[in-house]
Amino acid sequence: MATQPEQKLPELKMDPASLYREEIFTDRKVGTIRCMVPVKPDGSADAARKALYVGEAQLLTPVGALPLAFEIQADNLSEAVEKFQAAAKVGVERAVKELQQMRREAASSLIIPDTGTTAGITGAVPGAPGGGKIKLP
Repeated sequence: MATQPEQKLPELKMDPASLYREEIFTDRKVGTIRCMVPVKPDGSADAARKALYVGEAQLLTPVGALPLAFEIQADNLSEAVEKFQAAAKVGVERAVKELQQMRREAASSLIIPDTGTTAGITGAVPGAPGGGKIKLP
């Protein structure tokens, strides 16, 4: 018997104590800064919490544009603009490391079967030399 689709879905409930209003600033050249302004459930500003700044840019690669998002440690917008370049550099370095890790994981997922394993595939005699063909999982 099939289960109801409603039973499979996680409960998507927003936390009223963690609400933010987004304000977006851009120079239309390099990137954008999202200012996450904390608000109370009624929408009024929440002075008890600090505003957050998130930088966004794109890194051009041979396969296309790679979106970058990075946190900027700042107390106000002018400081966030000033720190954008340094934070973007850290974001690019993190993205490059993640891409390198993904390449390593993809390369290590190649499986080279033993000679006996290929007997059923190639029709070879088990234990005989040969085989070594790369098999993708």
